[in-house]
Amino acid sequence: MSKTELRPKDYRDVVFMDEAAKFSFLTKSTAVSEETIKWEDGKEYPLVKVQISSASHPFFTGEEKIIDTEGRVDRFKARAAKAAKMKEALENKAKKAAKEAEKKAKAADKTEA
Repeated sequence: MSKTELRPKDYRDVVFMDEAAKFSFLTKSTAVSEETIKWEDGKEYPLVKVQISSASHPFFTGEEKIIDTEGRVDRFKARAAKAAKMKEALENKAKKAAKEAEKKAKAADKTEA
């Protein structure tokens, strides 16, 4: 294969537009588009609309979106509290059972004696 066969044949200037950030840029691409736009230099270029770009992505803008972790933390704390209550109830039940067993053992010792 020669180098000319490696390169795509439809490599051309294309305008990418981030509609949310009202940001567009001209670059080379093989992206397919039926829409065109008149660029700042007066020429028409194919237009590719994108949902996110460096102008609107939180990593590049420094504006991180706050994720609803508060609800997750509250649910976790509620589960932990419920588990602690359940553990305490089981411990109390075990203590009661041990006391009952001890009373029965003492009663059995008294009747044998």
